[in-house]
Amino acid sequence: MARPRASQRSSSRAQAQAQAQAQAQAQAQAQAQAQVQAQGQNAGNQAAQQAQPQATTRSARHISGPQSALTDYLASHNISANQIRLNADRRRAAAAQSVEAQAQADLEAEAQQADDDNEEAGPSEPASGARKETDAQKTRRKIKEQQAIAKIKASRAFKKRKRLADESEDDDDIARAVMESMSQPLPGQMDNCDICQKRFTVTPYSRTGPNGGLLCAKCSKDAAANDKRAPKKPRKAAGTGGRRKAQSSILDGTYHTGAKKLTTLCIETLAKNVDLADSLGELPDHIVDRIARLFSKRRLLNRQTLALFTQPSTSFVNIYDGAKLFTEDFISIFQVASNLKGFKARNAIQFKDSVMGYLLSRDISLTSFYLHGANLLSDGMWHRFLKEKGSHLESLRVYYTDRHFGDEILALITEYCPNLARLKVYHNQKVTDDGVLHIGQMTSLKHLGLHLQNKIKPASISSTISDIGQHLETLSLNMFYDADDTVLRAIKSSCRSLRKLRITDSDKVTDGGFVELFTDWDNPPIEKIDFEKCRFGDSNRPRENTLGHGLCSDGFIALMQHSGRKIKELNVHSCRHISRPALEKVFAEDKKYSELLKLEVSFIEEVDDYIVGCIFRSCPNIQEVNVFGCMKVKDVRVPRGKVLVGVPNAVGMVIEGND
Repeated sequence: MARPRASQRSSSRAQAQAQAQAQAQAQAQAQAQAQVQAQGQNAGNQAAQQAQPQATTRSARHISGPQSALTDYLASHNISANQIRLNADRRRAAAAQSVEAQAQADLEAEAQQADDDNEEAGPSEPASGARKETDAQKTRRKIKEQQAIAKIKASRAFKKRKRLADESEDDDDIARAVMESMSQPLPGQMDNCDICQKRFTVTPYSRTGPNGGLLCAKCSKDAAANDKRAPKKPRKAAGTGGRRKAQSSILDGTYHTGAKKLTTLCIETLAKNVDLADSLGELPDHIVDRIARLFSKRRLLNRQTLALFTQPSTSFVNIYDGAKLFTEDFISIFQVASNLKGFKARNAIQFKDSVMGYLLSRDISLTSFYLHGANLLSDGMWHRFLKEKGSHLESLRVYYTDRHFGDEILALITEYCPNLARLKVYHNQKVTDDGVLHIGQMTSLKHLGLHLQNKIKPASISSTISDIGQHLETLSLNMFYDADDTVLRAIKSSCRSLRKLRITDSDKVTDGGFVELFTDWDNPPIEKIDFEKCRFGDSNRPRENTLGHGLCSDGFIALMQHSGRKIKELNVHSCRHISRPALEKVFAEDKKYSELLKLEVSFIEEVDDYIVGCIFRSCPNIQEVNVFGCMKVKDVRVPRGKVLVGVPNAVGMVIEGND
């Protein structure tokens, strides 16, 4: 029963196909051909279906099952996949032909426009239409080019090319160069040489030709041989090192706000071109001193540059870093400068007995002698120097001489230096109480500075101050750990002309002693005061100070009441027992300290933003305030032209006011 039904279905299908073939003959020949092919295929399928019941021995792969209703519907309406594919191919071919035709028309229009431009006369109407179309295309091209240039300017390649390019190059030119380099072929591709037009393979090392293209290997070698231009120096980024230089100037004490003076610029230019300098000419002494300071800071002072500072007419020689000088160099100073009156040498390690011996052999009368670090100079040479040259000496300052400048030398000074007005012995390991008592016999002294490694009794220093304090203008006692209130009483009873007072690192003096010193003292207001680290030194009880050791609140108030109107520099570093009420009282709204220029209040816990603001209000001319270790100082509005140093924040060590 299944086989008769299959034959009936195949016969009805053949009738439907015959009707479709009759309708397709009325269409175009191309469609008819497609229908013929489709009919042939359908006929083959029908024959195979009719022969299937008879060929029972064929393979199973030619047997087809029943078709769905959708397949019967598509077949009844003459819809086949082959016909759909052929129609799509014809549409794509027609579209491609239309695009080629349009492109050909554009080329012909451009050629017509070029011919019209070259001709002297001709019909104007066709050219007008072509010109209008060319102008529109030109406008679109320019717009696209500007958009591409703007996009390139925002890229990293443009920024890198601009950083390495000359300042005279235009940004648009740089952008076009980047665009041309991006349009060049990649390594491994083929290109024509920009010079010889030969075909070559592009490599990462291919050079750029004069017209913007790439060069082959041979032309690249020729171009490299002919290129004699110096390589471009990369431009230095602006502003590098400015912050570090400013902080260095702060530590050196040479920082100032505003523009540099012309003198400073000239000195810095000289330091940069020191090899071109032959002599300093007739410059004033203070300018030569500034040059010497800058040379020493930059490690430029050596045997060659020393000749700039030593001339036959030189009166003062200041060497701030003699680490690169040898014994012969120091001797040459006294050979050339026959009229020398003042000699200053720091880090004079090679200033030995031979140098001092040559100085003694010369007819040189020194009035000022400053020697730092000459620890190889023996006591015998110091004896000869004071005996032969001491009568003219007015200033003697000796630093870091270790154990070769002791009590016997100070005894000789009292005998051979009757005109000595300034004496400073710093970081000395040999002077004892006897030497301090010898200083008390130098009645001509006006400036005294001591920094001794041996412990000095308060009675010794008090006796010396009582003997010579009447004429003292400067008294500096560095790291006198045992100085107590007796020293303060001696200062008050004998000193009447002090302008500078320094007592540091003493925890034996008391707040009551400072109050007694500055209350009803006949001495005029002091200009420079330094009481650094005069505080209670017990680390186990740092905040307990029941006995009032060091400079505390009352002593600070008495100090400012006595010297506040004339004081210029004040250092109360680490005097941590000065209370907040005392600071508020000293820097109250009705108090003015117009002469105060520099204030050191580091490591005083009670200093905060409000106290710093009061300091700027009460000190209108102050230039620098140091607040290292004041953790309560966080956000202070610094006035314009002022410098706040040591604020613990991310801004840095220095804040220069802008308000």
